[in-house]
Amino acid sequence: MSTKKENNLKHLFLIPLSLLLLVLLAGCANTESPKSQDRNPVTVNLAINGGTNLFTIIKEKGLLDEKFKALNATIIWSEFPSGPPLLESLAAGRVDISLLGDGAALQGQSAGLPFVNIGLLSDGAKLNSILVPTGSDIKTIGDLKGKKIALAKGTTYHVFLLKLLEKNGLKEKDLNIVNLQATDALPAFLSGQVDAWASGDPFKTQLSVQQKATVLAGDEQGVLAPVSLIARTDFAKKYPELVIEFLSVYEEALKWQNDNIDEVAKIHADARKIPVEIMKEVIINQKAELSPISDAAVSTQQASADILLETGFLKKGITYKEYVDNSFLEKLADK
Repeated sequence: MSTKKENNLKHLFLIPLSLLLLVLLAGCANTESPKSQDRNPVTVNLAINGGTNLFTIIKEKGLLDEKFKALNATIIWSEFPSGPPLLESLAAGRVDISLLGDGAALQGQSAGLPFVNIGLLSDGAKLNSILVPTGSDIKTIGDLKGKKIALAKGTTYHVFLLKLLEKNGLKEKDLNIVNLQATDALPAFLSGQVDAWASGDPFKTQLSVQQKATVLAGDEQGVLAPVSLIARTDFAKKYPELVIEFLSVYEEALKWQNDNIDEVAKIHADARKIPVEIMKEVIINQKAELSPISDAAVSTQQASADILLETGFLKKGITYKEYVDNSFLEKLADK
């Protein structure tokens, strides 16, 4: 009898213990649920600044889609011809992650726009140039005095010109500046409506190869123009894991680009109606990277900010290092 009772008691204890085990397993299953169930839906605004950078490749290849979907994040893409119009959207909260050259980045931070620099994409050594028509009588920077030069105001090309003018004892007012985005500057340059063009690739390489332009000044000047990856401050604070995920995908895209230069060149060439051979040279010259913003880059940007304040390009001085946040890349390295 006692044995039968003991067996019954054992069965009674086994039932709740089984239920408890099921509850515990269910709890474990919840903690391991997909990341998308752990958050409310979020929209991420990614902006392509110009057309020959990795943002275009990330979009075309869909490299972010599944990873952001796992975080319950939806991507909205936008595209801008240069930094200044992108800044307007960033000010309105319609850009969360993008890239900026030195001109737009410094101008935006001087104006108090809410974004931080989270990575260095290029030192910009080969980014900028001053083009003149082949056969032009303009042979030196000094010869630009009184001439008509096209550029997109507020861009890295503008900053490059200002630095060269300062080195050669000239001021912006000594030239006739025509504010044109690339789509309008190219026909103006080719038709002779302007005497020079502050620009860069792919136009520099394309027009040089086609013998329609000569580089008056370029990387031989030793003027660096860092390109930074940027994130809207509030977005980065609220969704650091999305910023880190983006950086992870950017690293993957960078490796993929280096291993598939021909395919990358074709993607850009088809989009911009430029020969593949020229686009391949453009991509190789970019020397794209992703690294923390170095002390050297900070010094370069600070020197640029000081020059731009002096010339009146910036209305308010800035301390550039206050706008640098390498923590996202550091966390990615620790993953």
